[in-house]
Amino acid sequence: MKTYRNVERIITGQATSDGAGVKLTRLLTQDLQQRLDPFLMLDAFGSDEANDYIGGFPDHPHRGFETITYMLQGRMRHSDSAGNSGLLKDGGVQWMTAGRGVIHSEMPEQREGRMSGFQLWLNLPSHEKMCAPWYQDFQNESIPETTLSNGVKLRVIAGESHGIAGAVQKQATTPMYLDVHFPENEDLTFEQFIPHQNNAFLYVYEGEVTIKGSSKNLIVHSKEMAILTNEGDFVLMNSDKLTKLILISGAPLRESIVQYGPFVMNTKEQIIKAVEDFRSGQLA
Repeated sequence: MKTYRNVERIITGQATSDGAGVKLTRLLTQDLQQRLDPFLMLDAFGSDEANDYIGGFPDHPHRGFETITYMLQGRMRHSDSAGNSGLLKDGGVQWMTAGRGVIHSEMPEQREGRMSGFQLWLNLPSHEKMCAPWYQDFQNESIPETTLSNGVKLRVIAGESHGIAGAVQKQATTPMYLDVHFPENEDLTFEQFIPHQNNAFLYVYEGEVTIKGSSKNLIVHSKEMAILTNEGDFVLMNSDKLTKLILISGAPLRESIVQYGPFVMNTKEQIIKAVEDFRSGQLA
């Protein structure tokens, strides 16, 4: 018998800024890192005002985790100390493994218009934290997508859904990252298998969705993030209006998490070493 996940908690996020003054909403904060292990952070950004994003994210370091940037609208250039460069455009994804260390920048290539999307931080297991940096661009047309028989549109950024393999597969944390679209003027459901040991959450960026759990139903509104319980192997969603959301899950590492700004390691000593390496120019 199928069992369905309920909503454990609703998060509205914290308005903040990062980089050179880029305005964003931080949804997954440090106090949720153990609960949503292996995920470390989720930021949503979106503005029609150039002053909210034009400063971008000049050169800054990372070590010990991965960044996944999903651009809904806009143009942003990535460059890093490993020699990688790529232009993130509408519907595209950039996946960067910082590993033992990289210095990169993410700078807008537009001075007007809307820029919106998400950046997700995914932890690396302890034995991979000092791996070589890696980077890959996935343009809009290379993100696998399908329209289900009932009309729900599905983009599979990572993992697998409904027989569709995503653009990225990761063994240690088996992340699943879906962009789910419910069409307007329809009353549709979407069911997704999620192993009960995996942590999962979703963020509605347009419209609203009803999570039909095994014991109760709850509506998640636009600009809200819902943490899902771990009881149940499926999530069942319903919407009767134009709704867009991202659904994310992954296998927890169950390792210690020590973060100091852009460095995420397992011990304080490893963080001190990361800072020392950055200051001495050895990070990358």
